Amino acid sequence: MEKRIAIIGIIVEDCRSIEKINALLSDYSGFIIGRMGIPYRSCDVSIISIVLDAPTDVISSLSGKLGMLPGVSAKSVCSKKTTTSFSE
Repeated sequence: MEKRIAIIGIIVEDCRSIEKINALLSDYSGFIIGRMGIPYRSCDVSIISIVLDAPTDVISSLSGKLGMLPGVSAKSVCSKKTTTSFSE
């Protein structure tokens, strides 16, 4: 299966969406390499970066689902180089 390394940048302006974000990330945990969260308390915003190794449709699906949550913005950046994996 052809995969790409990607980063999804998430900005959370409505903390009520955090539980749904964590549920989505748990659903896609098999593709997630790492996660970093930064609370920017003075602006009442949280910034999360997710690094994945996944097929492009999975990356787009997760980014789209995150971006549809209230008060959440999400964008993805994919590598041009593909990776291969024999496990799901």
